[in-house]
Amino acid sequence: MAAPGPLSKIRKQIDSIDSEILALMNKRASLAVEVARTKSKAGEKICFYRPDREAEVLNGVREKNPGPLKDDTVVLVFREIMSACLALEKPLTVAFLGPQGTFTQQAARKHFGHGIETLSLASIDEVFREVESLSAQFGVVPVENSTEGVITHTLDSFLNSSLVICGEVVLRIHHNLLSKEADVAGIRDIFSHQQSLAQCRRWLDRFLPEARRISVSSNAEAARRVESIPHSAAIASDIAARLYNLNILEQNIEDEPDNTTRFLVIGNLEAASTGKDKTSLVVTTGNQPGALHEMLEPFASQGISMTKIESRPSRQGMWSYAFFIDIDGHQDCPAVARALRILETKVKTFKILGSYPRATT
Repeated sequence: MAAPGPLSKIRKQIDSIDSEILALMNKRASLAVEVARTKSKAGEKICFYRPDREAEVLNGVREKNPGPLKDDTVVLVFREIMSACLALEKPLTVAFLGPQGTFTQQAARKHFGHGIETLSLASIDEVFREVESLSAQFGVVPVENSTEGVITHTLDSFLNSSLVICGEVVLRIHHNLLSKEADVAGIRDIFSHQQSLAQCRRWLDRFLPEARRISVSSNAEAARRVESIPHSAAIASDIAARLYNLNILEQNIEDEPDNTTRFLVIGNLEAASTGKDKTSLVVTTGNQPGALHEMLEPFASQGISMTKIESRPSRQGMWSYAFFIDIDGHQDCPAVARALRILETKVKTFKILGSYPRATT
């Protein structure tokens, strides 16, 4: 019998390492169960998930990673391990803007991993209500797209909600043309969310200029309809193609290659500072000269970077507006806390929507 070659030795080493990884994963899972018991004894029964703790672990993994695996790959693996371990402690229910197969569901999986129970809902309002009623521990809703701008319905929902933002997810959006048809020649109707239709406008003008464009509530809903409508196509994700048994006729048909959507994780849990955080707030001002300057001055004086400002009707009177603001830093950080205290004295209404770990990818 021939002596084992170099490949056989390498495979034995891999098998040995795999056994070690498996043992360590289960050891970690056992410790997670022990954490759950300890928390329960201390009276913590509602939710064992801590967004700040998870962000610290994943940031640490990214910083310590020596390669050759890419940082994003290592973070993905660790997120799934953490998700599975958390499910042993107490499974999370996460509400999202459905139906199954939406980009919002993808964002929920990206943030929480696959160890969660997802709850598909028909509207952003319903996601807020489900979390407010504690039927779900968290919700995931879209808030802005890099090409089409802000999702106004999400911002408006914060005006009368007690929920806080406890995380954010940034997802690169790739649109595909899905159909039961074998090629684009037979397509007469195209279903998709209005933003996706807008994000693929140039491609549609060039390749399907005669097809009707029909707006529906979500891309996944478009895929569901197309499953039973001849000569139709949907603009949706590859996940939707698998869920609804559709052919992918064309991939990545979005007009902008860097098309990205930001999602917010909402809940009743305030995240502690991680050192890499954002704070979101909403304020209203009087209608007088210099009101906007006075509102922004505290951030400049305290050296706080403002990453976004968006105005919306405040519903408190005609031509009265609420300003949604994102800044760098946690509300508990001294400079941010000083700026917010000053700001509160200069505006009519003031509400912190949450401080949360900043999305890294």
